Amino acid sequence: MGFNCGIIGLPNVGKSTFFNALMQKNVAQAANFPFCTIKPNVGDIIVPDERLQKITSIAHSQNTIPTKVSFTDIAGLVKGASKGEGMGNQFLSHIRQVDVIFHVVRCFEDNDITHVDGAINPIADADIINTELMLADLESLERRLSTLEKKIKQKDAEAIAFHEAVQLAYSMLKIGCPARMCEVPPNLQYAFDQLQLLTAKDVVYLCNVDEHSMQNGNPIEKHFIEKIHSENASCLRMCAKMEEELIGLDANEQQEYLESYGINETSLTRIIKTGYQKLGLLTYYTAGEKEARAWTITHDTLAPQAAGKIHTDFEKGFIRAEVIDYESYLIHNGEAGAKQAGKMRLEGKEYIVKDGDIMHFRFAV
Repeated sequence: MGFNCGIIGLPNVGKSTFFNALMQKNVAQAANFPFCTIKPNVGDIIVPDERLQKITSIAHSQNTIPTKVSFTDIAGLVKGASKGEGMGNQFLSHIRQVDVIFHVVRCFEDNDITHVDGAINPIADADIINTELMLADLESLERRLSTLEKKIKQKDAEAIAFHEAVQLAYSMLKIGCPARMCEVPPNLQYAFDQLQLLTAKDVVYLCNVDEHSMQNGNPIEKHFIEKIHSENASCLRMCAKMEEELIGLDANEQQEYLESYGINETSLTRIIKTGYQKLGLLTYYTAGEKEARAWTITHDTLAPQAAGKIHTDFEKGFIRAEVIDYESYLIHNGEAGAKQAGKMRLEGKEYIVKDGDIMHFRFAV
């Protein structure tokens, strides 16, 4: 499993330019007018993984299979989207399909690129979209309430839990706060998740700055970060123009280009790291002569379920897992060396897989 990132923002903030850069080709139309993106553009990109490359080299694997991340470039939202303005209903439905939202806000001045509201104000821009998402959630909850109230009268236990979850989210949204700020009791977590609220999704703001602001930021970005600090969301600095410039450069050229601006990794790398953290994901590996491969799972995944990512038969017939942690694999130059040094462990059904584990599964057919 990888994860699906939704890229949202007002028109002309750099979403499609950034998406094009991520995809390393011009898949999304980038133009200086609103709604140049109508249907969502979707693409998968390989997750940069230095560990996998080193494992491949040590194991002399013929093939390397990294994990992937799916990005969805969702058309620019505008005020009134929750009521259908600017094809808003379609755009909101696209947001429901993603795991985490990357909200691009414009934090740069450029007279050649128009702003949909005529002024550079990332705080106001974010407020427009957040308000529309909250209004859409409120409407969704109000529709649920009438149905749930009928079932509550019949003392339906499931309906009672859902009603409490709705009331919890509704009370937060009514005071202008996103649903992700709710403190959800464990007994309501399932019902709350099933509401599929737009504002319950994890959000990372991408502050799109000019290339000269990538190292230290700028006043526009800093003011924005101060404002949204209490929103239970993260912020990352990125430069869509810089990412576009990296297209076509080899690894050494990319590193030289980044270092010339005082930075050492691309926005993509930071975005993926943050996405994994937000969604509680980790990577384990399998390695052999035929292939070295990365597998993405959630934290607290047990060994049989991790094996099931490879094939359902591995989970059903799970016997044990042979496990080497990444550092030991590296230090002892692979499986044979790690085994000789006593660094290979046999783990059973209760083993919780850790990030970086190199695993081999034994199972019965």
